[in-house]
Amino acid sequence: MDEDPAAEFLAREQDELAGLEDDGFEGAEEDIRDFESASPEIQPEETNGASEGYAAIAQVDKVRQEPEKIKKWREEQKERLAKKDSEDEIKRAEWREAAKKELEEWYLRQADLLDKTKNNNRAAEKAFIEERDADVPGEEWERIARLCDFNPKTSRHTKDVSRLRSIILQLKQQPQKAK
Repeated sequence: MDEDPAAEFLAREQDELAGLEDDGFEGAEEDIRDFESASPEIQPEETNGASEGYAAIAQVDKVRQEPEKIKKWREEQKERLAKKDSEDEIKRAEWREAAKKELEEWYLRQADLLDKTKNNNRAAEKAFIEERDADVPGEEWERIARLCDFNPKTSRHTKDVSRLRSIILQLKQQPQKAK
């Protein structure tokens, strides 16, 4: 049968610690009583959570008096820190106001730019539709030539369409015969 290793460990440790109850310090209890009677009685204050462990230390610090120079320095330091905090809050409020103002101006500029872009796009679309729908006899090849890109530098990565380009240019230059 297998025993639980944790139970085995605990039993072994208890056996080893059983002999340590008599630590061999005779008279130590009297020293502790003398120390407790000599130290001032400190009443703990009610505190919250994690600071309870430090309450006794804080009480001892209050009992022990600080030199006058340190008290004066602490007061001056508190005043300096309070002054810096108030100045920091004022600056922070000023920066917030400036940022708010700049953001509002940016939104206004963006809205104006968007309106201008919309108007330009509508006008360009209207002009394109009018040009596209205009049916002038004899200009069919002219319209086709406007839709084609005849710049040889921009079409380097495409197939060779030079023959088609030359045919379209010929048809554009020859007047169409009336039918």
